[in-house]
Amino acid sequence: MSFAQEIEKRALELGFLACGFVAARKLEEEESNLHSWLNKGYQGTMGYLERNVEKRLDPRNLVPGTQTIVCLAYNYFPQNSQKIESPKIAKYAYGEDYHRVVKDRCFELLQHIQNEYPNVKSRVFVDSAPVMERQWAQLAGLGWIGKNSLLLRKGIGSFFFLAEIFLDVSIEAAPVIQSDHCGTCTRCIDACPTQAIVQDQVIDANKCISYLSIEKSEPLEETELGMMHGWLFGCDICQDVCPWNRFSEPHEEPRFEPNDAINWGIKDWEKIQETAFLEQFKTSPISRMGFVKAQQLIQQMRKD
Repeated sequence: MSFAQEIEKRALELGFLACGFVAARKLEEEESNLHSWLNKGYQGTMGYLERNVEKRLDPRNLVPGTQTIVCLAYNYFPQNSQKIESPKIAKYAYGEDYHRVVKDRCFELLQHIQNEYPNVKSRVFVDSAPVMERQWAQLAGLGWIGKNSLLLRKGIGSFFFLAEIFLDVSIEAAPVIQSDHCGTCTRCIDACPTQAIVQDQVIDANKCISYLSIEKSEPLEETELGMMHGWLFGCDICQDVCPWNRFSEPHEEPRFEPNDAINWGIKDWEKIQETAFLEQFKTSPISRMGFVKAQQLIQQMRKD
């Protein structure tokens, strides 16, 4: 068994869905697409996406000396969905913040790597740095990028998080490529109520429910509030309609067990005070939206 195979075996033991390897290089094939996307303003108010472009395109600029990227996928598909009458919350936010949970698992895997390479220099990333994680995951053989811009894995779907471990050693692994299996299907594009998927693999964040409910820092305008379609935090529409997600199986991560609040009704959200909100969601991704935006969206739902 090669060391790459040992790492993959340990990753699966730790609960990862998949593990792959890719040599660090500049993603020259992504450069024009990235600049075009930014120039069209599709990033909305996410100014951080305009910074560190060279680090985003070349991981060796982000972490000098990087030779290998270990790409990982971690399941978050829940056993049960919300009550129908509850303000809708994206499945990834049901439990504890994935940044903490998945990063902890990555560090456990890193310990295994350090047993072989005690002096290895490394960095762990879970959606927390200028890393083009879907592109690297695709190159590492974890799946293909679907028309909704999310990574899809045959027989699995897309309800998983991505993570990366940057290493300054070369780990050889046989390339595993998953070809595109979207075919002529356009269900994600057709189902998006705001037409945020402007073309295959291209999202205009300004129209995206997830962006509006989470990332946009300013209060939402009236037209934007009318675009939410009952979603309070994030959006799963383009994933829920994807045929590949019929293969999704429930995760086995205790820390992703649902926060009681996912089944709150509108009245429960209306009566909560800011201090209680901060306490209720202190370890949850929902804390990112903030109390003020949560109340703004709940008030709109009451009007609707």
